[in-house]
Amino acid sequence: MRLRPLFLFAALAVSLAPALSPAEESAQAGANVERSARDGVLKLLPADSVTEHELTIGGRKLAYTATAGTLDLFGQDGAPTGAIFYTAYVAKDASPDRPLTFAFNGGPGAASAFLHLGLVGPKVLDFGPQARDGAHAQLVDNPQSWLEFTDLVLIDPIGTGWSRTVKADDASNYYNVNSDAESIAKAIALYVAHNNRSNAPKYLLGESYGGFRAAKVASALQESQGIIVAGAVMLSPLLEGQLMFNADQFPLGAALELPSLAAAELDRHNAFDEEKLREAETFALGDYLTTLAGPPPTGADAAAFYGRIAGLTGIPEDIVTRNRGFLGNSFVKHSDGGSGEVMSPYDASFAAPDAYPESDYDRGDDAILDGFTRAYGGAFADYARNQLGFKTEMTYSLLDSDISRRWEWGSGRGGGSRFQASATDDIRQLLASNTAFHLLIAHGYSDLVTPYGVSRYVVDHLPPSLSSGRVGLKLYRGGHMFYTKADQRAAFTADAKALYATHPAAPPAD
Repeated sequence: MRLRPLFLFAALAVSLAPALSPAEESAQAGANVERSARDGVLKLLPADSVTEHELTIGGRKLAYTATAGTLDLFGQDGAPTGAIFYTAYVAKDASPDRPLTFAFNGGPGAASAFLHLGLVGPKVLDFGPQARDGAHAQLVDNPQSWLEFTDLVLIDPIGTGWSRTVKADDASNYYNVNSDAESIAKAIALYVAHNNRSNAPKYLLGESYGGFRAAKVASALQESQGIIVAGAVMLSPLLEGQLMFNADQFPLGAALELPSLAAAELDRHNAFDEEKLREAETFALGDYLTTLAGPPPTGADAAAFYGRIAGLTGIPEDIVTRNRGFLGNSFVKHSDGGSGEVMSPYDASFAAPDAYPESDYDRGDDAILDGFTRAYGGAFADYARNQLGFKTEMTYSLLDSDISRRWEWGSGRGGGSRFQASATDDIRQLLASNTAFHLLIAHGYSDLVTPYGVSRYVVDHLPPSLSSGRVGLKLYRGGHMFYTKADQRAAFTADAKALYATHPAAPPAD
């Protein structure tokens, strides 16, 4: 397919933008000249597009400016090395000290479209009454957009979205914990400087690995950019790799995972009850943990122990007995025995047809991650082109599993592993060095990818002198991406709004 001339895209983007002052026109002209000299695939990126919009939230009209554009990265020789794509939403006629939130997803290898069109942006992708129909998903106004109480900048790390390096082989230089955090911190610093937002309270929002990333970026901002963040929201975060990756082979990891399985079983039968779940939590860190840590029970004790686990999780007692109470991935095909369906680790209450019913192991794609949520990618590409005016022939990369496979978790090439990944020290240091820092951690009850029990364990073991009144853990019905359900998205947004109230913005100008 022949590429359309890029100057046509730039002209259209300018036509959608508001009038600029002479100084702004000069600055934009300089930026356009700089972009015209880009090499490689970066030549496909158009000039920044600025458009004006309006959204109704709670019966009140909110006018805002949207910017879809890129922030350039440079090497020590001054040559461009890459560009980070971002989308910014800024309320009009608001105070410059209005809170400013930088959001990113995880993976590693995920673009921000999940949070963008799933939770915080002015548009949300509606997956239908059952919140699972990607084929007929519709982009609609988001009545719970966080733009009500904070300006937003959604960032796609290198290799995701439309963020790329000049040379393809250089992308791997960003596929590690430290370089990734530093590049995001640099992009944030550039946005703050270019838009004169140094006085705004700054927040970070990260999902899954993005929660882990938020802790690392906050530290990098403080250490290398001199920017102190006011708080962070971690959604379904990875906090301690040793308690999550293959942790269900060990007593403590299995015990921290069990309540999520119990929550999923209750949800599958429309019998969710917080009191019953608290009983499961007490059992998990009591008899379940101590029994797994000791010799296997026998006789009547074994029957009672394994029977209770089966009752809590829906996994047949013979499967539980065979695994000595360590459930691992047995929930995928056995939680609702005989149904011919499989459960997703992203939401253990979410059932889908089994593509391989003849196999004892799950061989198919995940019905959530590889299913309906993939619609976020196409929906965002269309939205950016037709509503935000950012028109490019480059493919929008929603989720690149190759990045995850190549990710370097340690400080050196090939060093460390995901099992050693930890954000706990970063959280402790942020709380200790910045007494204004607040943290909200949010989880879906039935998430088996990042079980809420792990985050509760981390929070419970923070020194009270650091966490009291400044660290909160909130739980919601659903799984890893519980925000696909409108009622849970609304509940989470209300809790986030309460966090931001600790740094209230000045009222809009009349």
